[in-house]
Amino acid sequence: MPASQIDLVEMTPDHLEGALALSQQAQWPHRIEDWAMGLALSKGVAAIHHGRVLGTALATLYANDVATINMVIVDESMRGMGIGKRLMDAALEAVSGRECRLVATQDGLPLYQKLGFAETHRIVQHQGPMSSIPLSEGVEWANSSDVADCMSLDRAACGMDRRDLITYLANNGRLAVIRREGRVAGFGAIRHFGRGEVVGPVVAGDSADARSLLSFLMAGSEGQFLRVDTSEQSGLASWLTELGLSHVGGGIAMVRNGKPRETAAVQTFALASQALG
Repeated sequence: MPASQIDLVEMTPDHLEGALALSQQAQWPHRIEDWAMGLALSKGVAAIHHGRVLGTALATLYANDVATINMVIVDESMRGMGIGKRLMDAALEAVSGRECRLVATQDGLPLYQKLGFAETHRIVQHQGPMSSIPLSEGVEWANSSDVADCMSLDRAACGMDRRDLITYLANNGRLAVIRREGRVAGFGAIRHFGRGEVVGPVVAGDSADARSLLSFLMAGSEGQFLRVDTSEQSGLASWLTELGLSHVGGGIAMVRNGKPRETAAVQTFALASQALG
């Protein structure tokens, strides 16, 4: 099939079934609900031939300054035809010069490097059924008045204005907070994803608070499937492994048009997802 016969179109909910088939082919864990969440928060492009989805890419725009590119996937029978490059070009056009971040697989690394992305750090994926969960202290479920504070902490930690994402998590998952002197000092989220639940983002001032938030969010989930994506620098890898969440891979965090950031009092200890940061 000539590449010229493959059209790039705006991705809509009508393409979700085809996108799900691609992710299943690649053995990704995403449900159609996970695809729908990503599309609801993003601008998407799909590669189409005779109504069949052959590839996708999403650009998730955070306010006017940062974006993530994610869910870049091409039918395995159509690789090597430049479809991935076309999808990435379309996604980069959508981000309009913003700082752009993504988490790459080893296979995708050469293309992203050619497009001007540089490695910043490594992401570590932990998942599995929980064997035990330590007690947490000083953590409680968030209320509606806490959501704005969670948005502010999230932006300070990751440098992205992700108010739409945090609102989605508050409405479709659960948020937990740590309070100090009557103020929200850290927060975390849990939601359904893939084979079970994913915990993240987790934003805190130190690893002790991060562990407390994770323990609280995971409480009651012994024997159930959980996933946590964190950075190598978080220092949580061995602790997560002890809890029964095996290290099963990860990815390479990359940035294009990166801009300097001020040091914040809080940091991100667990990602919302590799797609969304």
